[in-house]
Amino acid sequence: MTKSKIDLPKDQIIIGDCVEGLKTLPPKSIDLIFADPPYNLQLGGDLHRPNNSKVDAVDDHWDQFESLQKYDDFTREWLSAARETLKDDGAIWVIGSYHNIFRLGYILQDMGFWILNDVIWRKTNPMPNFRGRRFCNAHETLIWAGKTEKSKYTFNYDAMKMMNDDLQMRSDWTLPLCTGSERLKNENGDKAHPTQKPESLLYRVIMSSTKKGDTVLDPFFGTGTTGAVAKKLGRHYIGLEREESYAKVAQKRIDGIDTLADNLIDLKQKREQPRVAFGTLVERGLIKPGMTLTDKKKKHKVTVHADGSVAAQNRIEIVRGSIHKVGATLQDAPSCNGWTYWHFEDGDKHKPIDELRSIIRAETN
Repeated sequence: MTKSKIDLPKDQIIIGDCVEGLKTLPPKSIDLIFADPPYNLQLGGDLHRPNNSKVDAVDDHWDQFESLQKYDDFTREWLSAARETLKDDGAIWVIGSYHNIFRLGYILQDMGFWILNDVIWRKTNPMPNFRGRRFCNAHETLIWAGKTEKSKYTFNYDAMKMMNDDLQMRSDWTLPLCTGSERLKNENGDKAHPTQKPESLLYRVIMSSTKKGDTVLDPFFGTGTTGAVAKKLGRHYIGLEREESYAKVAQKRIDGIDTLADNLIDLKQKREQPRVAFGTLVERGLIKPGMTLTDKKKKHKVTVHADGSVAAQNRIEIVRGSIHKVGATLQDAPSCNGWTYWHFEDGDKHKPIDELRSIIRAETN
């Protein structure tokens, strides 16, 4: 029996079945879902190291299903309920291993989600393959998908590029497993959860695809890595967890987290900043008519005209137009970002004209 809808319980852990919990949430209220569902590892018995010591593998009751069909039915049930909670422009991340990720991807597409990327999390310290009968399983796969093909999902491209030393962030992420002091322990000194994810992984997920103040839902909350990182980064979280022991550990963990100051987490994408026309730089005298601009390698050059157009001689004729159009023509390319392509001389330095645009944008912020 479905429970009645409740107000959005931001920054709370709801204890109970994830499907029933999802059905109580208001429709179209969640910005992002991060889901780490059961792997359905199908272990046939204990796993031992060469020295005959037992491996602490995932054999908990919540990871056991009677058949692949039962697992698929469960997946469709929780994904359907989760989809109802997502805003039209919302998105979902699902993580899994080779045991379940292909089934998850198939069902996601069947339900109308639009896959944006699959991301490989390459573990720097994976568990060895003790039996020596297969390759060492050193990665997990994340699927990032919009609610629909038309969803205007959040992607903080500039922030990801900055985190990667000014290079585009790729879809292969090399990060360590959760170990050492980050690994939470129970009262007996054992792992509090067998599949606790590292905060670095969730940091990248949440930083890349949410804004400050967004609400992140985790239907398989475990020991609360999603909530801990969300709180740190100034996002709200909602956790669904049926195991009270996990929820207790998660709450204690999150209570000890301090949110970063607003000025440290307030991201502004370049495309969200005020539009500045190249002609404005000419009007303001930051770029003067007659000035020569070149590409970074000084292969091409253009002359700036009083109306904000630029002109260059190509192989056949003089080409005149916007900084973008002329840049594309000279490269025989379909498009060109003239702001980063064209450079000016500033003393002994060669700088992109985008730096001059930033001066004007700073005055309007």
